[in-house]
Amino acid sequence: MRFFSAVLGLCALLAHAPAYAEAPSDPLSWLGRIASASQRLNYVGTFVYQSGDHVETSRIAHRVDASGEYERLEVLDGSPREIIRRGNEVRCVLPDERTVIIDQASGRRAFPARLPASLNGLAESYRIRKGEVGRVAGYEAQAVVLEPRDDLRYGHTLWAEMQSGLLLKSRTVDEHGGLIEQFSFSDLRIGGDVGMDLLESRFTPDDDWRMVNARGNDMPRSEIGWGLAQALPGYSLSSVMRRPLGRDRGQAVHMVFSDGLAAISVFIEPIGDGSSVGLGPVSNGAINIYKRTVNGHLVTALGEAPERAVRLIGDNIQAVQQ
Repeated sequence: MRFFSAVLGLCALLAHAPAYAEAPSDPLSWLGRIASASQRLNYVGTFVYQSGDHVETSRIAHRVDASGEYERLEVLDGSPREIIRRGNEVRCVLPDERTVIIDQASGRRAFPARLPASLNGLAESYRIRKGEVGRVAGYEAQAVVLEPRDDLRYGHTLWAEMQSGLLLKSRTVDEHGGLIEQFSFSDLRIGGDVGMDLLESRFTPDDDWRMVNARGNDMPRSEIGWGLAQALPGYSLSSVMRRPLGRDRGQAVHMVFSDGLAAISVFIEPIGDGSSVGLGPVSNGAINIYKRTVNGHLVTALGEAPERAVRLIGDNIQAVQQ
């Protein structure tokens, strides 16, 4: 009985003690913690993605040491897929297709790295506030709510682990509050050693596999040759590069417009066979796609943003004089 009394007394003391004195009080500081935690921490976990009737489970292992950042993400449902990251190189392994796609890491990656390193101007497009403290995957989590100021972006709620700031859960909603997509850890270990065995691919490509180099080359903005006839409020050009289209197909111009959270990519490529297929808007979960032809080129705009925003970007792309 003394043991149980002591335990109950300790629980009572902990219940009345401040949970984490170092936790920031303002929501912008919480967003900064979320943005950095996914890159500077070691963690291993399982998370679930939900969009409409589609549910998918993935396993992720992430490690940071003096030599850089390492990550392996494996989709556990359906066809096997892996994303292997080594520093600035990302490899998408598709064993059923016997293909490896090689690309470079972008500023914003998959869950839990949902936020970019720079959050400048975010408050101009979203009303940001702290939500309630809850529990996700066994951890105390602080909710941060981002409400869009217009209909050109989605709303978001982010749940960050109280001590580390690591993103535990992310929910994206439409203008009516309806769920568009959600990521949530179901099992997670933060910190400790993450062995290289957890970061290596389960598949060993041989001579029969295709190695596709999708890496682009940054290009000066003065050489783009394309621009927006009318700017979209809150969105600005954050990057531009040339990307290979494949054998004998030349290159595409890849422009990214971002408000600091939402990002819309625009691919501009010469019209080829089948370019007229699928013109107009298409929706796939949180991602909207819009295609049109202009001046002998196919323009494809896509991003995790409302259809109106993606369409406005696509319709306003035009050739500009150098």
